[in-house]
Amino acid sequence: MSDDEADFGTNMFEEPEDFRPPPPESHFVEYERNGKTDPSKIKLKLVGKSPLWGHLLWNAGKYTADYLDKHASELVTGKKVLELGAAAGLPSLVCGINGASKVLCTDYPDPDLLSHIQYNVDHCEGISEKSNVKVAGFIWGQDETALCYDDLADKDLPETIHESAKFDLIILSDLVFNHTEHRKLLTNCRNTLKKNGSCLVVFSPHRPWLLQEDLKFFETCEDYEFKAEFVELVNWKPMFEEDDETVEIRSRVYCYKLLPQW
Repeated sequence: MSDDEADFGTNMFEEPEDFRPPPPESHFVEYERNGKTDPSKIKLKLVGKSPLWGHLLWNAGKYTADYLDKHASELVTGKKVLELGAAAGLPSLVCGINGASKVLCTDYPDPDLLSHIQYNVDHCEGISEKSNVKVAGFIWGQDETALCYDDLADKDLPETIHESAKFDLIILSDLVFNHTEHRKLLTNCRNTLKKNGSCLVVFSPHRPWLLQEDLKFFETCEDYEFKAEFVELVNWKPMFEEDDETVEIRSRVYCYKLLPQW
C-alpha cells in the first residue's frame, strides 16, 4: 500500500461535515383568529421539513380553526375532541381555548413532529382551565382503545370501548388526499365516535386531477354507517403557485360533516 493510500485510513468513506446542507430549522407562523380575543393570535412552531407535510399551516387547518371558533357552543365547549393528522395542531388548540373538556391531538408517532405539537400546546395562550389537551402518536387503522382510555395503562384497557369513553367530535383536516388511507380513517372514526357525535372533514384538492378520488371518501363513508353532509365550499388563495388552469380548483376549501347512522 502506498503512503497516499494509507492516508485515507478508516475515514475514506466519511462525508465532509459540509457535504450535505443542514436540514431546515423549525419556524414559527401566526394564525389570526377571526374577530376573537384572548388570544387574538395563535403562534405555532412548525417542523423545518416533513414528509408528513407538517411543516406548513394549511388552508384547511385555518378554515377548520375558524369554523370551530364560530360553532364552539355546538361542537366544542364541554365536549371530548379527537384530532387525527393534526400537523401543527391548530384546530386542537382552538378547541382547548373554547373549553372542550378533553382534546386529544394526534399525528404519526414521529418524535420531531410530536415534540412540535407538544410545544404548541405548552405555549398556547388562552387554553381554558377546564380543558385537558394532550398530544399522542397514532397510526391510522390501528386499535383505538388507547385513544379513548389514554389515562389508563395498557394492561388496564377494556376489551371494548364504552360509549361514554368515545369522542363527541373528530377532526379530519386535509387528510382525504391520502386515498389509500380512507378506510383506515373511517374505521377509526366509526370505532371512537359517539352515536350523537360528528366528524368535521375539511380539505383542499391540492392535486386537481385527483379531485374525484378525494370526493370518494364521502361515498365510502356510507360503508361505515356515516351520512356525509355537505357544509360549504369556499375559495381561498391556493397554497402553491402552479398551473393557472387549475387555480380555481386548487383554491377550494371543502367542508363536510359525517353524521352517525347507527
